[in-house]
Amino acid sequence: MHYEVKREIAAPPDVIWSILTDAKRLAESDLGIIRIEGAIASDATIKLWSEAAPKRAFPLKVSVFEPTRRMVWEGGMPFGLFRGVRTFSLAPQGQATHFTMREEFSGLMLPLIARSMPDLGPSFAKFGDGLKKLAES
Repeated sequence: MHYEVKREIAAPPDVIWSILTDAKRLAESDLGIIRIEGAIASDATIKLWSEAAPKRAFPLKVSVFEPTRRMVWEGGMPFGLFRGVRTFSLAPQGQATHFTMREEFSGLMLPLIARSMPDLGPSFAKFGDGLKKLAES
């Protein structure tokens, strides 16, 4: 099971990267994120609260941190019972950037958990649209 959003953004990768790695800015912007605790950096652990599940904090590990190219946030249950892996990718396209955000869910508990998960499609679209607006302004 996965969700994905893609956007062509009229800004260079470094501008988009500076937004994606600024926890305060992500939470203050209209991206569907309520709050982030911790610094978004290589090997960091952050806690994220989203509009999709506002009462729940998601502890996430920043497992890949390749400035202006790719970042991965991972979280889930012990022993691989349930796992979410969100990948942010930036690819230069002339004067613009092709942005992709994809989250893959897996694990033995996925069939049970998937039934209670909200549809994340709208929140992914909101994030992509909001990021585009921020980076292009």
